[in-house]
Amino acid sequence: MSLSSDGSQPGRPETSGSASSSLLERVKRREPAAWQRLLDFYGPLVYLWCRRSGLGCEDAADVLQEVFRAVAEAIGQFHRDREGDTLRGWLRIIARNKIRDFVRLQRRQPQAAGGSDAYQRLVEAAADDSDGESDPQPWTETFQMALEAVRSEFEVPTWQAFWLATIQQRPAAEIGQSLGMSPGAVRQAKYRVLLRLRRELGDVE
Repeated sequence: MSLSSDGSQPGRPETSGSASSSLLERVKRREPAAWQRLLDFYGPLVYLWCRRSGLGCEDAADVLQEVFRAVAEAIGQFHRDREGDTLRGWLRIIARNKIRDFVRLQRRQPQAAGGSDAYQRLVEAAADDSDGESDPQPWTETFQMALEAVRSEFEVPTWQAFWLATIQQRPAAEIGQSLGMSPGAVRQAKYRVLLRLRRELGDVE
């Protein structure tokens, strides 16, 4: 699915109910489609974290499987007890722990691949608390997928207002003038779509 410069596409009217159910809620209900969407959204990002930690392609793929196995086992216990708790942040913690587990396992192996220097680099990378914000591409792809997933739930003016305000970062007054909306309505449209995106990405209930 492609988006024009103003994000416009034919779409269905804005809806409520099950369509706005968060990705997290659907995954907790063990819906296969929701689980696949979780993998599609976050798998590339988790893989990137593994690779940035110094793991080779095959090892990163193995750790990726371990991460999502742990997610499947613990997803029911994930709650947002503090402001700022997000599904992405929780996944980052699990990935970091699984990478450290891999490093410990490598340490037990005699002459781990790459020798002691490679092992030390893995130790340092696994201890790094960076969340990978300096590598935007996979997260950008995740955001694009979420955009495509929710686009049809909004009327064209709402989506255009969101797109122009968020993606193109144009002033609300300018957008309102071009779309026949008040600046307040533009800001409300932006908020509604961003909230829906956060639900789709599992970052709010």
